[in-house]
Amino acid sequence: MDLKVGDQVEAIDDIIQGVVVKINGTQITVESKDGFLLRYSADELLKIASSNAIKVSNYEVARIKAEKEIPKNRHHKKSRPKERYAPQMEVDLHINKLTPSTKGMTNFEMLNLQLDTAKRQLDFAIRKKIQKVVFIHGVGEGILKEELYFLFKRYENVKYYDADYQKYGLGATEVYFLQNTQ
Repeated sequence: MDLKVGDQVEAIDDIIQGVVVKINGTQITVESKDGFLLRYSADELLKIASSNAIKVSNYEVARIKAEKEIPKNRHHKKSRPKERYAPQMEVDLHINKLTPSTKGMTNFEMLNLQLDTAKRQLDFAIRKKIQKVVFIHGVGEGILKEELYFLFKRYENVKYYDADYQKYGLGATEVYFLQNTQ
């Protein structure tokens, strides 16, 4: 190592820093920061960069690393756990969703229209192998709900229960079709 008088140095095996004050062959005298004169051989010292050397902050290093990283695909939408288990099909059986006008229809005709729609959608879901269907029937007096339960009982491999309360309240029933049963 090429050391000169006035160079900032640090001992390799010790935590001492100082300035070279005298060089005598391979013996180097260092004045420590505390003012002590210490002798080292040239291979026991490291030269410390002077104050005019280039210094790089951690922020700059992190910024450069970020530029060099391969960008992640940010277009991939991760599904939340609740969305993953969301039903694949919803059928709204409110009468105003099924017909433009209920003028001239009796309650019996409205109920039959709702039940026919439910049966048609249930058959469609079975045909297309859709595993979950939510029938939104509303709260009302509970007549449509009971008729739906009677309809669901006629199908094999079907389980039904109240749908997610936070999303639908009390006015919906979720139907689950059991797959691969003999």
